[in-house]
Amino acid sequence: MTLQALDTFAANTACSPSPLAAMPIALTLVESESTEALRKRAAQVLCDGLGLDCSECLYVEGSGRWLGRDGNAAQFDCSDFSHPYAHVIRSGKALTLSVGDARTRLDHAGFQDQVVHLAAKKRLQVRPLRAQDGEKEWLGVLLMVGEGSFMSTLDDDPGMAAFEALLCRLWARLSREQGERHRSRALRDSLVKLNDGARRQALADQLAQELLGNSKAMQELRRQVVRAAETNLAVLLQGETGTGKDRVARALHQLSGRAKGPFMAINCAAIPEALLESELFGHAKGAFSGADQAQEGLISQADGGTLFLDEIGDMPLALQAKLLRVLESGRYRPLGASEERCADLRLVAATHQPLREHIRAQHFRADLYYRLGQFPLTLPPLAERRDDIAQLAQSFIADFCAREERDDMGITPAALRLLKQRDYPGNVRELKNLIDYACAMTPQGADIDAYVIPGEQESDAQTAPNAQVSSTPFPLPNDIDDLRQALRDVETAIIRQRLMHFGGNRAQAAASLGLPKRTLAHKCQLLELDTK
Repeated sequence: MTLQALDTFAANTACSPSPLAAMPIALTLVESESTEALRKRAAQVLCDGLGLDCSECLYVEGSGRWLGRDGNAAQFDCSDFSHPYAHVIRSGKALTLSVGDARTRLDHAGFQDQVVHLAAKKRLQVRPLRAQDGEKEWLGVLLMVGEGSFMSTLDDDPGMAAFEALLCRLWARLSREQGERHRSRALRDSLVKLNDGARRQALADQLAQELLGNSKAMQELRRQVVRAAETNLAVLLQGETGTGKDRVARALHQLSGRAKGPFMAINCAAIPEALLESELFGHAKGAFSGADQAQEGLISQADGGTLFLDEIGDMPLALQAKLLRVLESGRYRPLGASEERCADLRLVAATHQPLREHIRAQHFRADLYYRLGQFPLTLPPLAERRDDIAQLAQSFIADFCAREERDDMGITPAALRLLKQRDYPGNVRELKNLIDYACAMTPQGADIDAYVIPGEQESDAQTAPNAQVSSTPFPLPNDIDDLRQALRDVETAIIRQRLMHFGGNRAQAAASLGLPKRTLAHKCQLLELDTK
């Protein structure tokens, strides 16, 4: 039936109709690889075969609320009856009217642009296009413009009905295939993202062995380090002194594609200005007094790897300009050399100084700052990650014991509480120094206790002798209702004060109180001085 109807359609367009005359038309449509190509071919077939002035297929977009045109940004709201497409979509029936009537009765700007060049006496017909199977979803509408006498015959033309049926079947099939491909692609993309996310999380978890801490700040920092390592962008590490910028720089190198290359580091503040340029760029033999032989600089040595410039804020302005050229062009010239060289390196810079303020004071180049900060990372101070102090302390204790060949030792809850209450202007570096000192002061076989931790309690220790001669060293409250507990509190305060005075030496504290050492140790246990 369809082939016979298509023959009828073809008979209107061919000089010598044949039973197979419709096959080229069908083949033209079937060979379409996308819905857009199908719509264009169908419109062209209608124009060529029926001698139409205009033919176009408009499509219903995904939400079903809009009609769109291929190759045109115009959209038609399906609920806006200022254009004929809304009437057709809502009624499900074809609409035929003259171009002149359409111009006067319908005032949609996008629709007027379509018909403005057409003669007013021509007739236009808009036909709804809907899938013939499945959920019979809306596909779009078909616009045709031609002679009035001919357009009126299309409603009962079996060839036109067959053409329309074939068009809808092919359109629905292609649309569903495209939808399935889109869903498959979206699923693949989701799986790739999921796998990337899992891979990055695994790397971040692995990085937790180097960048210690389970606080949110450290977890976020490790995720950012992993993302930065995937790129070749210059990284600027900013943060207070002692926050571990050198560790982060090494982690960036180890996780990057340059991990097998060299990692070269230099502290710009530790090298005299006169030598810093030579250290970075190298020099030729005889470049200056004392240059008895040529020497490679760190830029050359870091070729294929990573160059870490610590305390970049202390780099002289003249040297900043030369470094900027290396970053922008990959080329540099050693001191005294006649030829330029090339270097392929990844730069990681670090500073604890406020570079923006240095820029305003003209002590740092703004162009270098923005070139260095392609991937900025800010390291959190220890004050923002106090929950990590216990883990950091345990790690530093283990390092000390391994380094000094000491037996394993722990740390008391009282000591940990004291550590968490301190201020750390030196951040993690200061904490490490405190732990190293406490480890050294702790007797073999004992755990670190609060009294061996130096620093903020020293002022209390200095006032302890004065407290001894005070007539009322421990003011007593007037509302005592438990004498035993009050006496225990006083005894605890006396023993703690005496231990602080003697730097935690229990033997000296016991002797000053007229107690055997074992008795004092027993009282410390009973009074829970090791846990307060």
